[in-house]
Amino acid sequence: MNINDGCGSTHPAWLQKNVRIQNADLGIGLDGDGDRVIMVDDRGELVDGDELLFIIAASRHEQGKLTGPVVGTLMSNLGLEHALRGLGIEFLRARVGDRYVLELLREHGGMVGGESSGHIICLDRSTTGDGMVSALQVLATMVQKSASLHQLKQGMKKYPQHMINVSLAQPIDVDGSLPIQAALARAEAVLGGKGRVLLRPSGTEPLIRVMVEGEDASLVREQARLLARVVEEAVEARAEAG
Repeated sequence: MNINDGCGSTHPAWLQKNVRIQNADLGIGLDGDGDRVIMVDDRGELVDGDELLFIIAASRHEQGKLTGPVVGTLMSNLGLEHALRGLGIEFLRARVGDRYVLELLREHGGMVGGESSGHIICLDRSTTGDGMVSALQVLATMVQKSASLHQLKQGMKKYPQHMINVSLAQPIDVDGSLPIQAALARAEAVLGGKGRVLLRPSGTEPLIRVMVEGEDASLVREQARLLARVVEEAVEARAEAG
């Protein structure tokens, strides 16, 4: 009934454990239909879609083969954006969903893009996301650079990210709520340009996803909690008003 139940890219604990047990160079985890991939380095550390996208894009760029911008999503780690821009690579964010990544790639003439989940699109190799194709791009880079997966991922520093889901009794317009917008502005001011705040209604559940990321993990958690509380209060007020 569930091809991703307890295994593959969505549940990598077994893979991480056995990479260490087998003293393997790396591990590759696909999801049930094979469009997503995550990897595990020789230390048993998880290498997610953002890091894999960085490795692939940086390799294309170094070889002079990267065309157009790299496309991520609203949920892509800020560290990916900063690392790519540090290499002089333009980075664009699409709505969450591989279809939106693909649309933005085609619109701007991009070659590679993807999601944190490991759904990566390499249009110079395939027309859609393919986990095995993506994994092969990373393996090819390891061979070309004579580098381990752990070494390759060091080019990108992931920022701490914290997300809180706020349940909705009924829909609420976060953009039109003055208390929420004021709290959002306060959180962004506290982060001081060294972080990012995102309020995103879930496309599948009655939820508002409150996400904060930045350099300081404790500050990120604190601001996420404060902002989520304001969203909760606004939701309760909306419910009471009918």
